[in-house]
Amino acid sequence: MPLIGSLTSGVSALEAFTQGMDVIGDNISNVNTTGFKGSTVNYADAFADVLQNSAPSPSSGNGSDTPTMQVGEGVSVQSVLQNFNQGTLSSTGQPTDFAINGNGFFTVRDSSGGQTYATRAGNFRIDDQGYLVTAQGYRVQGLNDGSATMTASVVNGQLTYSVTSTTPPATVGDLQVNTGLSTASGTLVNNTGGAFTDAQVDADAPSISGFSLDSSGNIVLNLSNGDNMTRGTVLLQNYQDPNALVRDPGNVYSNLQTANPIGGLALSQQNNTPNSNGLGQVEQGSLELSNVDLTSEFSNLINTERSFQAGSRVITTSDQILQEVVNLIH
Repeated sequence: MPLIGSLTSGVSALEAFTQGMDVIGDNISNVNTTGFKGSTVNYADAFADVLQNSAPSPSSGNGSDTPTMQVGEGVSVQSVLQNFNQGTLSSTGQPTDFAINGNGFFTVRDSSGGQTYATRAGNFRIDDQGYLVTAQGYRVQGLNDGSATMTASVVNGQLTYSVTSTTPPATVGDLQVNTGLSTASGTLVNNTGGAFTDAQVDADAPSISGFSLDSSGNIVLNLSNGDNMTRGTVLLQNYQDPNALVRDPGNVYSNLQTANPIGGLALSQQNNTPNSNGLGQVEQGSLELSNVDLTSEFSNLINTERSFQAGSRVITTSDQILQEVVNLIH
């Protein structure tokens, strides 16, 4: 213990409030970051030196007639917890922008390294292979193998195409929207009785004109002939302890297993379909904004700054007292 304990208390205040300023600065700098969740610093008193323990009453042997005497030694950062409350949803009109309205996280996979992450940021895009991916190229996970059988027939001498059967998606994996596949991710049957060759049937087959997403996360491909088919389903994952997740660069979280995923780490249609099992619904053409409240952050900034100044003043005053002690010898 130093000659004067207030020095230790003052130093601990500077250390703790510096970390507090770091957190506030991070919150403010990410006020426009998609899906960002702000953090809060919680402080706790440091170890207290016990000068005198409470003693039992001499007359009764029970209770106490003297209080415990303690002198604290400062403050420390007890925890830095993220606030996972819902952020405001903002309409963008982009078909590849997804927002979760409610609980849950998207699951994305780094196809090169195999690492899986969670994210609330749904600003996705379609890559050159038709996969739905994040800005880093991580592939969105869900049910991915929906297919359809399309039959070509001749009506009034013209080729006519229609979807005659579909198979719903059932296998978990990388979601592939498959824009540009003329066979609509399925089988094209030539039922023209030889009037047209297979090459002619394939050449005139309907193309994918776009896709839509319903509230249950189903990706429905829209075909140029007016038909549609369910290609895949976005799956969501929720966690018992989201504060156990580790923030990684790029709006993603790792350490998924430690956060105790509800229903298990492996995604399934039964446990992870949006709008069920306590999970939120997915909205297309929207993004979740940062949940940082600038008004609160600036208020915290002022309070933390003044607390830092007060801690530095404790050190200055303690130094003056020590100087007076040193001067006693003169």
